[in-house]
Amino acid sequence: MNDNSVLSLKQVPFTRRSDDEKKRIKELGPHQPKLQIQQRSSDRGRVYTRSFSPTSYNKWSWLAGCDVTNAYYCFPCLLFRSHGTDTLWVSTGICDLKHLTEKCKRHEMTKSHLDNFMRLEFFGKRSIGEQLDAGYRIGIRKHNEEVTKNRHILSRIIDCVKFCGAFELALRGHDESERSENPGIFRGLVDFVASLDGVLQEHLENATVFKGTSKTVQNELLDCMLSVVREHIIQEARSSDFISIQADETTDIATQCQLVIVLRYIDANNNVQERFLEFIPLQSTTADSIATALQERLAVILPEDQKHKLISQAYDGASVMRGATAGVQKKIQDVYPNAHYIHCYAHQLNLIMQQATSQIPKVRLFFANLGGFASFFSRSPKRTDVLDKIVAHRLPTSSSVRWNFHSRAVNTVFEHREDLIRCFEEIRDSGDFDPVTMREAAGFVAMLEDRDFKYFLTLFHTIMPHVDFLYAKLQKKDIDSVHIKGSIEQFQKDVMKIRDSIPSLVDQSIQGGSQQRRRRSLNLGEHKRIASEVCDTILLHTMQRFSFTNHLVSATLLQADKFEQYAMEFPEDALSKTLKAYPLLNKSKLKTELSLIYRTDEFRKCNGAVDLLQLFMENNLKKGFRETVTLLKILITTPMTTAEAERCFSTLKRIKTFLRNCMTQERLNALAMLSMEKRVVTEMTDFNQKVIEKFASQKERRANFFFK
Repeated sequence: MNDNSVLSLKQVPFTRRSDDEKKRIKELGPHQPKLQIQQRSSDRGRVYTRSFSPTSYNKWSWLAGCDVTNAYYCFPCLLFRSHGTDTLWVSTGICDLKHLTEKCKRHEMTKSHLDNFMRLEFFGKRSIGEQLDAGYRIGIRKHNEEVTKNRHILSRIIDCVKFCGAFELALRGHDESERSENPGIFRGLVDFVASLDGVLQEHLENATVFKGTSKTVQNELLDCMLSVVREHIIQEARSSDFISIQADETTDIATQCQLVIVLRYIDANNNVQERFLEFIPLQSTTADSIATALQERLAVILPEDQKHKLISQAYDGASVMRGATAGVQKKIQDVYPNAHYIHCYAHQLNLIMQQATSQIPKVRLFFANLGGFASFFSRSPKRTDVLDKIVAHRLPTSSSVRWNFHSRAVNTVFEHREDLIRCFEEIRDSGDFDPVTMREAAGFVAMLEDRDFKYFLTLFHTIMPHVDFLYAKLQKKDIDSVHIKGSIEQFQKDVMKIRDSIPSLVDQSIQGGSQQRRRRSLNLGEHKRIASEVCDTILLHTMQRFSFTNHLVSATLLQADKFEQYAMEFPEDALSKTLKAYPLLNKSKLKTELSLIYRTDEFRKCNGAVDLLQLFMENNLKKGFRETVTLLKILITTPMTTAEAERCFSTLKRIKTFLRNCMTQERLNALAMLSMEKRVVTEMTDFNQKVIEKFASQKERRANFFFK
């Protein structure tokens, strides 16, 4: 039963309700349901049938209806019941449709109705006397002028906080007193803005009630800014058709375990968005604690009737996350059945390359030696000076965590091998270095001239560009499973070509070098065998780890290079698995739409699901290809990597540093949000005003921020 219904107002009169309830009832207005009234009457031998007409509500806006008594009532009179109010309009109601117009006209002219109507209109507003009083109007004008000035000043302070947050600068200084020489970036920025803004300058010089630069105000503003951006992101995510989450955990500088949550969805403009939501401190990294934290946040984002929108969850390959029986992904899927698990493909590519280079002793030794180059120069500025003079290029440090660092090391040594030899010979033959350094330099010269080292350097210099190209694609935000499927197949073809060209690589590696073979060097047959083993390992693990099975089979349905094949033989098996994973799709309609797409030559030029979706949306084909568009949105919303979560960790390390390791979790989340989602903050034209509204309503402020 609605609060503004006739029955509700009869049971609990308006005068007995709280102020908040009264305001809500006034905002709702009269309840005007469709009434089941039918009346028969005769006049001069003719029979008339009258029934309810909604035009009565349009003609008399104060009319209220009751679908229980099937009668009309006067809404203002029902609320206030001033002296002389006709009880017919508030107790029994009007049921006679024949004379309804005449009764409404007569009632509208009564003094009691006008009194009740006026009381309703002025309820919650200033009295007539106050509005007519000249002194009161002057006071209101002065108050509003003061509010305008206060909002302008606070908006400038908010701009300073936004600037520091966007560029990850520390707001606080060592000493923020007036005479301090190191008040911090925020205070310095406020003073600079004040030098350009006379209103702010005057405020800072004369303010006694509210200055706006204290640490308390900073924290309150940051809380409000975080709340405004988070509400915007959640609202944007709720309005999308599907949502995916990415989650990962790390340890910050204060040894606190932080879980990051990233939302992925398609916005109203059909653009893929990956939005940072928050860092969550964890007391333990068990599956139960992580799953509980995720479920608490998801409950806020997705109400009970929108649980079906969560269609994917992406994590790294840790057993606590991917466990099929007791892992986080299983606990989340028990609550959100459509949330299929994705093991980050960028992480899997790292695992593939580590597997290919760590299982073969000679290859493992090659990468260990490769890491020694950067280590040799990093220990001495004197050595680095020789490197800069001769090679004019620094050597990147190898890393087992991010494969592209290995790639950069391989490429740098390959491209500057001759210069590196001259550099090490200079150090070896110079008398300016200690014997240990000279001995190490001689060893590096021998290593760079070694045939085995040259061969593996050539081999991996040939493989690395293809790994880097795939790795770069996996890092993109708008990548989709259809595009990745094609990229992985191309990567496998490229590695297979390298495997077939191994004999020419052997010849290339020994060109220009000494043909004399060291006693423990590998022969040509062993070179070919190890190179083939490396390529086979990459191909085998790529096939296993990047196999599109279960719900990922749906990506093959929209793989453009297979449309010609599908036109001759429809992929029934892939369609069945897709429908099993996503039962919301209509099988017959989807099959019809896909069959037409497969037979149309123009669609075969499409490059990924994102391009195909843009084509449908720009040409207004959404309704005709409804099921295909739904499938495309599912595929695009499904994240194939957790690259965005890794970027969040990079931001975390820049914000929460050794000198800022005591900041609160709320402040950390606010500063991280301002940094990572600065584009959202910039595009919200009313951002400052929303922050001011929240800031002013948090508690009773000594400064005025609300207009009268």
